[in-house]
Amino acid sequence: MEQDIFIQTLRDLLGPKGWVEDDDSIEPFITEWRGFWRGSCLGVARPANTAEVSEVVKLCSKAGVSISPIGGNTGLVGGGVPDGGIVLSTQRLSTIRDIDPGNLTMTVEAGCILANIQNAATDQDMMFPLSLGAEGTCQIGGNLSTNAGGVNVLRYGNARDLVLGLEVVLPSGEIWNNLKGLRKDNTGYEMKHLFMGAEGTLGIITAATLKLFPAAVSSETALIALPDIDAALNAFSALRASCYDSLSAFEIISDTAMGLVTKHISGTANLFETSHPYYALVELTSTRTNDNLRDLLEGCLGESFENNTVKDALIAENQTQANTFWRVRETIPEAQVLEGASVKHDISVPISAIPEFINKADTAVMNALPETRIVSFGHMGDGNLHYNLTKPAHMDDQAFLDLWNDMNRLVHDIVMDMNGSFSAEHGIGQLKRNELVRYASPTEINMMRNLKSALDPHNIMNPGKVIADPNIQKIMP
Repeated sequence: MEQDIFIQTLRDLLGPKGWVEDDDSIEPFITEWRGFWRGSCLGVARPANTAEVSEVVKLCSKAGVSISPIGGNTGLVGGGVPDGGIVLSTQRLSTIRDIDPGNLTMTVEAGCILANIQNAATDQDMMFPLSLGAEGTCQIGGNLSTNAGGVNVLRYGNARDLVLGLEVVLPSGEIWNNLKGLRKDNTGYEMKHLFMGAEGTLGIITAATLKLFPAAVSSETALIALPDIDAALNAFSALRASCYDSLSAFEIISDTAMGLVTKHISGTANLFETSHPYYALVELTSTRTNDNLRDLLEGCLGESFENNTVKDALIAENQTQANTFWRVRETIPEAQVLEGASVKHDISVPISAIPEFINKADTAVMNALPETRIVSFGHMGDGNLHYNLTKPAHMDDQAFLDLWNDMNRLVHDIVMDMNGSFSAEHGIGQLKRNELVRYASPTEINMMRNLKSALDPHNIMNPGKVIADPNIQKIMP
């Protein structure tokens, strides 16, 4: 099919709201939100329903035109930046199709904003626990395609753990509908897991049936100060033993990270009279009206004070103060940007190995480049750390970024030697494709390639991501 005929067919199919091709309108869809990558495309398809998605994919399959699916464009690994072909935006697939309180499920379309899903659950006195910094703009289709994590993984699991069924348009244009909402269905391969974490390389998620949970009726939030990273593990273990299913978050924050936040973010200064090597943001929640979380938290922290695991603690007296504590954690990336260039790592190791990893990585980084500011923070409760390196204060930004690959190799080698992962929750995209080839076994890579070839034999679905060769302008590492 000639290109002009192909584009005209898309115009006729989708109408003026569904097909965008002028340069200004295309720009937001081809540029990564931080400006790290910029791609190219023939135009942007904005189908209004799954049937239109199917027709677009069929046309692209017949014409041999690649498709780059995009949701809210909040990813961190360049997975949504196109390399020619068309972009397929899920913006208009934004309907909450069904809420079933009795089954504790909600069926939503891929373009639904995560915060809107959370609010819809709240309106039914329930909760959808997936929560992350971009929840006001990210879309659930992208969350599932990247198997997003967030702050509640400790208690509720990753995105894939919150899904009972999917609707997917395959690279052939066929629609696979598995929105049953069943918690038990042992009828062959669990196909939905193929598409969660595949970053749009195997098909386009158009809808999902999500798990809901009873809404929390009480919560307690504390910010605690710790003498070292070993104490962080000890405090977590004590809280987990004492509070069990009430412990919904345990986020660690290094002193360097805390210092950047209190320096740059208003309303966060002087939370503690003195600085400490590490801090932890702790949250307990309960759906039971007779749980006294305050006593539970104070009791556990009291024991930790006695054995010197905890040096200081602030327990929120109200929701406003709790929000302030969470703001410290959530604004670390924003504060870090203001200090210049950074090399960032999204790693995971076994929870018990976190102190060992940090001690080894800190030593290796400082030996390689003294005065590097190590900004480590993240979801200690599930072993996922954002181990970020900010340039020495007097070093040129580009000179530091020139060390990107060296620093990655240094940190990731330590992670992999500890049976960890170099991509805990952000995915592979194009940023970490070479890392996947370096660290995954040949057997694993071959399995991925065979799966890709079986479902997408013409390689039209998000080419250049995860395991395919990228061919795209990269502005910076």
